[in-house]
Amino acid sequence: MTMNIEKSKKLQKKASRLMPGGVNSPVRAFKAVGGDPLYMKKGEGAHMVDEDGNVFIDYCMSWGPLILGHADRSVIQAIRKTAKNGTSFGTSNKHEVQLAQLIVRRFKSIEMVRFVNSGTEAVMSAIRLARGYTGKEKIVKFDGCYHGHADQMLVAAGSGLATFGTPDSDGVTTGAARDTIVVPFNDLDAVGKVFEQEHGSIAALILEPVPCNYGLILPAVNFLPQIRALCDRYGILLIFDEVITGFRIAPGGAQEYYGVKADITTLGKIIGGGLPVGAYGASRKIMRHISPLGPVYQAGTLSGNPLAMTAGIQTLKKLEKINAHDELKRKGEKLDQLLKPALSRHAGKVLFTRIESIFAFNFTSAKSIDTLAGVKACDMGAFAKFHGEMLRRGVYLAPSGYEVGFLSTAHTDADIEQTADAVSESLNAIL
Repeated sequence: MTMNIEKSKKLQKKASRLMPGGVNSPVRAFKAVGGDPLYMKKGEGAHMVDEDGNVFIDYCMSWGPLILGHADRSVIQAIRKTAKNGTSFGTSNKHEVQLAQLIVRRFKSIEMVRFVNSGTEAVMSAIRLARGYTGKEKIVKFDGCYHGHADQMLVAAGSGLATFGTPDSDGVTTGAARDTIVVPFNDLDAVGKVFEQEHGSIAALILEPVPCNYGLILPAVNFLPQIRALCDRYGILLIFDEVITGFRIAPGGAQEYYGVKADITTLGKIIGGGLPVGAYGASRKIMRHISPLGPVYQAGTLSGNPLAMTAGIQTLKKLEKINAHDELKRKGEKLDQLLKPALSRHAGKVLFTRIESIFAFNFTSAKSIDTLAGVKACDMGAFAKFHGEMLRRGVYLAPSGYEVGFLSTAHTDADIEQTADAVSESLNAIL
């Protein structure tokens, strides 16, 4: 179909004079897919409507938080009820306590939690806590795992197998990068070598248990348990960044899914029900180092605000009430089944990867992708064409081949069937 996007184009022209690139987050600029950014007006269930009236089946889902779909009635009603009493107090409120209880109940590794306003903020705080608790300064991260835009996390791998990182963004100092060591994901030997050489100065290893921000990379069999064992052996804290996977791939996140406990966990997205939120949690022993109990300082004006807490409470309660993860599993399996004919026709050209309600399309001849190098080898030009074809058929995917898609409980069988048809037609058009 031909889309009229004149209103979006006019808005982008105005926005470009007021905001860098006309956006408040780079990928929204559509540069990676060579198109024009779309300005959304309304979301309902699994669908979005842009300012020009185009309707899309949405698989971005606000980059993951909307596991119940857009404008879930129960979440909106709860927000409205809370908002009538005020949006923020700068004091404690009962909603913080209620959401904390729900998180602690689901995550066996978390006994205490602190709320912040974004996943980036959660990671920044978790790293500071790890350093304060251990008295060590260095952090190990994996190439291909994204942990927000904090300076010490915007670090690229050096020239060796496992080296001290180098700044991956202008404005990040070499000093900020110096204490971050970058190793390849799924490479246990590299981790072991770094730990053996540097364990006396390493506070923590941080990872996305399922990397979702540089393509979808699944951990190798037993990789996560082996990482846990290495951290235990060398006295290094293990931080799981579950901003995406928390409450998505299982009620207790990747830690429940893979049977591995982290020392510190970061959360976000789903626990805010579509409103800005982040959190980090750990055992009482570790969390008692956070101010006002301990010497590690962290604060936030809007942290624990009642609206985000309420949205999160209602979302988590409803996920449990409707047995959402079983339903999401069924929807994912249905999508797999319906995509098989199209993927078979284009075997060796496109790879579809899924874990529970998270999926990705990669244009590659590889049968699987388990490293950052595998993602980088994909044909991003083909993805850009695919993205445009899907848009024209009423399906909205994240505008980058390095991002993933998300199913929600609001996606109907009809939505999934329409999506499979769109994929088939789009692949035929470009391959």
